[in-house]
Amino acid sequence: MKEALFVLLIFLVSNTNAQVLRKRVTQLMGSRFEISIVAEDSLSAERYIDTVIAEVSRIENLISDWKPDSQISKVNKNAGIRPVQVDPEVFALTERALHVSEITGGAFDISFAAMERVWKFDGSMTEMPTAKAIKKSVKKVGYKHVILDKKNGTIFLKRKGMKIGFGATGKGYAADHCRDRMISMGVQAGIINASGDMSAWGKQPDGSDWLVGIANPMEQDTILAVVPLSHGAVTTSGNYEQFVVFNGIRYSHIINPATGYPATGLCSVTVFGPSAEVANGFSTSIMVLGKDKGMALMEQYPDYKCILITDDGTVFSTPNIASENQKLPY
Repeated sequence: MKEALFVLLIFLVSNTNAQVLRKRVTQLMGSRFEISIVAEDSLSAERYIDTVIAEVSRIENLISDWKPDSQISKVNKNAGIRPVQVDPEVFALTERALHVSEITGGAFDISFAAMERVWKFDGSMTEMPTAKAIKKSVKKVGYKHVILDKKNGTIFLKRKGMKIGFGATGKGYAADHCRDRMISMGVQAGIINASGDMSAWGKQPDGSDWLVGIANPMEQDTILAVVPLSHGAVTTSGNYEQFVVFNGIRYSHIINPATGYPATGLCSVTVFGPSAEVANGFSTSIMVLGKDKGMALMEQYPDYKCILITDDGTVFSTPNIASENQKLPY
């Protein structure tokens, strides 16, 4: 769960610009959303928050694989049968997720939704699944079998039983989209925390940046670092809340889509950049890739930066950690 990975630190001081900050916490996309908007008055801020909630709900109804009437559910139901036409927004989101799948070598995989849940992280596991069960669990996973037809706007899953889902990037996309929607409406500042996927713009009413506290995975209820965030996004993936230990090895709830085995070696990955959608794809991927391959991936996209924490508590970061981010990796 990502809710505990970030703490949004908002300090209210004397407001010389006659702006107000309003915040609302609600459940959307099956997760906790915290929406903070700076506006000229309270009524306007609340109306903008209503717009954000309506937009997230609209996106959820398009892409949720838990809603039987969503476009993604229709794509999944027709796996191995026929292509399904989807809205341009859904097609583009799928196309971007496939791109992240490709550039990470499958460490992130849009078809991960088809994996059988042989690992349990609720305290009920007493022994590891068998190698046979683990291999079988990812039999229907494989992003290369997702076929996009741009001309007709269709998505086709070649294998029966395949599924695609946006559990990793969907909330980040919703946060980014709503940030852009608010900017287009003239809203000067705000931050959307989509269960740990944060997308921000502008400044707090006193003119200061938004401050994001990154949780320390080695010590509960403590903050590792406080990061200023103006126009950009940040997301964290971690294994320190959901994991199992067998033979002295910690196995994360983040699973390698190619092998079916949980990620090991890193307990936390925080990625900063212009897009929460992409940052989430990267943070999830790096947990699977590990420190060396993860750092090599980040070197290819200097507009993103990251902080990695290993299972033994060692902290690593990309050299560009203090730089501003501008571009997307596609």
